[in-house]
Amino acid sequence: IHCIQSSPFEMNCSVQYHNDVDADVYQSSIFCLLLSLHEPMLLGAEDDREERPALVPSLFPLNPPTLYFSTASEKVELLPAEQRRLLKWKMSTVTPNVVKHTIARSHFRVTKKSHDWLGCWGHHMKSPGFKALGEHQKLNHFPGTFQIGRKDRLWRNLSKMQVRFGKQEFSFFPRTFVLPQDIKLLRKAWEDGGSRQKWIIKPPASARGIGIQVIHKWSQMPRKRPLLVQKYLHKPYLISGNKIYIFTDGLVRFASCKYSSSMKTLSNKFMHLTNYSVNKKNSEYQSNSDDKACQGHKWALKALWQYLGSKGINTTLIWEKIKDIVIKTIIASEPYVNSLLKMHVRTPYSCHELFGFDIMLDEKLKPWILEVNISPSLHSNTALDVSIKGQMIRDLLNLAGFRIPQREHAVAPCSSASSSTSSLCGGNRERTKPDLSADEKVKRAFYLAQRYVDQEFLSTVLDILTPEDVRVLAESEDEMNRKGEFERVFPSASSSRYLRFFECPRYLTILLDQWEQRYWNNRTKGISLLRTLCQKGVHLGTSDPAHIVRNCGNKLHCLNK
Repeated sequence: IHCIQSSPFEMNCSVQYHNDVDADVYQSSIFCLLLSLHEPMLLGAEDDREERPALVPSLFPLNPPTLYFSTASEKVELLPAEQRRLLKWKMSTVTPNVVKHTIARSHFRVTKKSHDWLGCWGHHMKSPGFKALGEHQKLNHFPGTFQIGRKDRLWRNLSKMQVRFGKQEFSFFPRTFVLPQDIKLLRKAWEDGGSRQKWIIKPPASARGIGIQVIHKWSQMPRKRPLLVQKYLHKPYLISGNKIYIFTDGLVRFASCKYSSSMKTLSNKFMHLTNYSVNKKNSEYQSNSDDKACQGHKWALKALWQYLGSKGINTTLIWEKIKDIVIKTIIASEPYVNSLLKMHVRTPYSCHELFGFDIMLDEKLKPWILEVNISPSLHSNTALDVSIKGQMIRDLLNLAGFRIPQREHAVAPCSSASSSTSSLCGGNRERTKPDLSADEKVKRAFYLAQRYVDQEFLSTVLDILTPEDVRVLAESEDEMNRKGEFERVFPSASSSRYLRFFECPRYLTILLDQWEQRYWNNRTKGISLLRTLCQKGVHLGTSDPAHIVRNCGNKLHCLNK
């Protein structure tokens, strides 16, 4: 799943849930975008571009390849006509041009039919609508992510985590009230705060800075409508007097008017908001197309890191704190997404999602989360936008892992569908899951039933790898091999500390976390083991007793022992 940057800065992070079996969304993989490297804009003729194979082979025998997506500096070879006919994309009114260009380079054709497409970049829809997705189709959302995408739900969920785990772990969001429910609590906090306090008010489901105000008098508080009211972080980290928002597609956005803490400036949106849709209207706004330059009101992320590094600031530490915020925030939505995924989606193959986290750095360089966008802006207005966002979308689609379906899956006609699902109809069959054998169910139940566990015990989950274990681990390594400029932050070598934040343990989360503990510093060894097992076809199902589990009291054994 992808991320945020600071000052107040926002970052668009792409989160790729790697969840293929029992809807353990956070068995998933979270990826944070790193944009220290950017692909240059194409300058030469089209024939000068490097041609890349249309398919990315798996690292492992008997595993399917995935489709390759490129940036403008590459071209993708043509598949045979029979396969090329299956490359259809369902266009939406919200599909950004950067996505359209990327899929076109991989020879996708736009379709208006409702059943025969492979991919769609569209609106977030109500959870029952996901039932329409076919097993071969991918949509750029998970059901239930409005639990962090709506401002009021985000703060409710983070507040619950703070109550449960304490402020030491969850102190990265401003004091927040949701109106009208919290009006009495807000009034008390206001009265206790003195006369020089500032609060920022936001509609719970707005975007692009619409409806946001900074106020300092109770009489300025709007009445009779839902609102989010936050303590205003009035001491931001500044560069040349300007507040900064960074979003993880690698862009740093400056407010176009120098910051002042004066009460008289609170109505100046060019000073207190950094949305491009707001600041482009300022006659003082300056554009920038140089990804190395610290100039204008939009920089590349690597330019900001270089600027901060030149002042002796530990940017690695800031980035680690931001990743910590991302992981914990995603986990806060996990129970809801997990439940709805099981209920409405046939296979988690069908879902991937890019999140935009708005993060602000205060004067002490502490990052604070302001909001999460489940449809972050991908509009590209300059060469800098095109270069950075093009790289991100290329890597995102490769990471998602689109596969060419079997012919019968791709041409299944659309049966009756409700109005909420008709535009994405993919058939009306019952949702299917990989069938777990009886002994695989025994293994999962065994690890989930333990109340008090330590790392030594959890590490035994890798001692006997079942067919489904091998399949999940192989797909996880393939995903890592396609990550491009993304960084996976969960699971990782240090992700075990986050397991306690989950509402309940998930088997695949334990499996992937322990795999990282064992092989993060020697991936070649882990990949070699999985190659051997896949060559034997273990991931396809096996009668080999070495991969079949039996429960003997408080310990598991394979059948050949």
